Amino acid sequence: MELKTALIVGVGSGLSASLARLFAKQGLQVALASRDPDKLAKLAEETAAVTFACEATEPEEVAALFEVVVATVGVPDIVVYNASARARGPIETLDPAEVARAIAVSGYGGFLVTQQAVRHMLARGSGVILLTGASASVKGYPNSSAFAMGKFALRGLAQSAARELAPKGIHVAHFVIDGGIRAAGRPDPADSPDSTLDPDAIAESYWHVATQKPSAWTWEVELRPWVERF
Repeated sequence: MELKTALIVGVGSGLSASLARLFAKQGLQVALASRDPDKLAKLAEETAAVTFACEATEPEEVAALFEVVVATVGVPDIVVYNASARARGPIETLDPAEVARAIAVSGYGGFLVTQQAVRHMLARGSGVILLTGASASVKGYPNSSAFAMGKFALRGLAQSAARELAPKGIHVAHFVIDGGIRAAGRPDPADSPDSTLDPDAIAESYWHVATQKPSAWTWEVELRPWVERF
């Protein structure tokens, strides 16, 4: 499949920005969606991307997002879901509303975006859906139950969708980002180089998976720096 367009949902300044730059470098028309698209102006200018507002946990907004994206740039060949939310703290003190929000953003939002992507991709029999997980997707940590529940849900979605949709030409893959992602305000210590994940390097792995041949598709990739334990 010739990749021409990409939609990234849940765009921030880290991994999503690296993905947008790489996709644009590869010649794709990029669409960026977040709750506050005004914050994406600089990235959009840099990547010649179009931006859209969307609350990923609202079915009507996600459906409307895909309608306007399709009308603007066409059916996206690649859809990346990169949104997540956390509610930290001991189980006995967590605010149920904050927990519900965390699960909704990581899990339910991923489902809504995947559902809309699939509905548009099925007609042509091709497409790539990439879902961003975390170490919490496969192991729960203390004081992080809400995040784990959301990310476990997203991983379950990816696993089921990959098996369901591969025979129909749609490649679904899940990425376990096991470690901290490097940022301008979060550089690696001088005595511990490469102890965080370079977002540009992560983006390269996404691109590799997106361009795999159907005879050897990957449904899940784990990425971690050397400091992290398996």
